[in-house]
Amino acid sequence: MDNVYDLLILGGGPAGLAAGVYGARARMKTAIIEKGRPGGQAATTEELENYPGFRKGTTGPGLTQAMADHALEFGAEFIKDTIMSLDLFSSPRKVVGRKGEYCGKAIIYALGAEPRMLRVEGEGRLRGKGVSYCATCDADLFEELDVLVVGSGDAAIEEAEYLTKFAEQVTVVVIHDEGKVDANRVSAERAFKNPKLKWIWNSTVKSINGDELVESVTLKNIKTGEEFSYPANGIFIYIGTTPITGQIEGQVKLNDQGYIITDEKMATSAEGVFAAGDVRVKYLRQVITAAADGAIAAVAAEKYVHETEIWDKEVLKAEQPVLVAYYDPTDMAGTEKIGVVDQFVREHQDRLSLVKVDATRNELVERRYGIDRNKLPLMHLFVKGELQGVSHEISVENLRELTRI
Repeated sequence: MDNVYDLLILGGGPAGLAAGVYGARARMKTAIIEKGRPGGQAATTEELENYPGFRKGTTGPGLTQAMADHALEFGAEFIKDTIMSLDLFSSPRKVVGRKGEYCGKAIIYALGAEPRMLRVEGEGRLRGKGVSYCATCDADLFEELDVLVVGSGDAAIEEAEYLTKFAEQVTVVVIHDEGKVDANRVSAERAFKNPKLKWIWNSTVKSINGDELVESVTLKNIKTGEEFSYPANGIFIYIGTTPITGQIEGQVKLNDQGYIITDEKMATSAEGVFAAGDVRVKYLRQVITAAADGAIAAVAAEKYVHETEIWDKEVLKAEQPVLVAYYDPTDMAGTEKIGVVDQFVREHQDRLSLVKVDATRNELVERRYGIDRNKLPLMHLFVKGELQGVSHEISVENLRELTRI
């Protein structure tokens, strides 16, 4: 089927693009589903100064477009569609978009996160009418006007500086005491020296005011309780992000904040489903860590697909019963016992097949069948794809009892 991919990547941010590069380069049939232009949140960041190799800085749009071109050159397909629903337990896994349905032997979920809203009066009504979450997207609309920036993290401080190239005055509203911000020291020190930046400390936003456009913002000093109106033509909000996991909720494990829980290989709790980038539980959410996540997820997905195809062919779809011998190659005594199984199967090869599995390297069977590496060697008997018997003791007598031969 044309719509069945070895690797289906959901999201075209840095994580998804890096996964596309690694997946396509591994000769997997790879597709990236993205509803808009590739790049994600990184594509809305004008200046990137901490991506290795660009000591003079680069731009978010430029870097992510280069990533997309790289994935395309290796053969990744880009599908422009909006994801509506997922079925991660079907085989292959199914993704339903507005324009069509797509299937993947492995899925990498990399839809990222979206800006967190203040949830104050006027915010929703005036969104796009002076309320913005992206300076790169909207800065030129506020040329020679006065704007507010809410937040004190890296994004807030760096984007506030960017806005000074356009706006007449940029005022940063910070919840902390004077001089304290959550941004990295370099960005903070540079911002404090910028004459076009003004600061309002110990304050939060109560409401955003205006009829057709933003005209003012009501602020509250959290120490004195004083509320006051502050004139502004626009407000840019940077108070963190919320993971886009609504469509995957209930199918993989999430933490209390809604981020996807993965292991070090980016594997989720659902077999064959991986997560990468800002959408997963992690310590640092930056372009470089998203790209690393995508690379790891793609390599793990390729290994999963390869192991699954071999397992399906040699075990689950085998015509006759199959003995699977799991072993640890570093355990010489245990490995020698596999010779007993070899001899037994050769004597009954018209009725039985043998598959040997290094259980220290095959993650698929370890996870699917709960193989304990400390209890090897181990025998499984499969008949018509179903596990019918287990034996930890390897002897001719046990093999006869297990196989009923």
